Amino acid sequence: MSCQTLPQLWLLSDARNDTVLERALSELPRGSGFVFRHHHLMDEAWVKRLKELLEIAERKEFSTLVPAGRVKCAQMHLNGVQGCIAGIYGPPDTPQAGNLPLFATAHDVTEIVAANLAGAKAVFLSPVFPSCSHPGAPSLGPERFRELAAKAEMPVIALGGMTAEKARALCWPRWAAIGGLSPIT
Repeated sequence: MSCQTLPQLWLLSDARNDTVLERALSELPRGSGFVFRHHHLMDEAWVKRLKELLEIAERKEFSTLVPAGRVKCAQMHLNGVQGCIAGIYGPPDTPQAGNLPLFATAHDVTEIVAANLAGAKAVFLSPVFPSCSHPGAPSLGPERFRELAAKAEMPVIALGGMTAEKARALCWPRWAAIGGLSPIT
């Protein structure tokens, strides 16, 4: 990461917010985090889109994460720009990729414990609230979210149905969103 502090605000990408990502990234505060997922794209298109968005991310000194399964692809095609990749995003059992830290995903106590054992730099704990990403799936709610977060040995980033209003209501310093930071049309 370009700065030593873990960002408080994170934008995640996917097919739903692709058309508004340039604007969304430009509007985020300097030093935010960006998780470039785009699972819907094949490797060549994925790398092309990542390169386009990294220009904005680098100018704003964002910490950028890529999914564990795409780290080698990113490193092979970024030709020296790979220093802008701050870590990998994935489940706690993700194998380490060189010296890139793991930013784990977790949904329950088992995954929190696994993230602790894996030495994850941070954990994205979700879904805090009902989310468009998983319609109808049960959410943690504020109380269960706090119970699980207390078991984490690393910073916890709230994810799932998050917006600025919900983050304030939750009183949680670090949060992430897809639609809550990039209105999906």
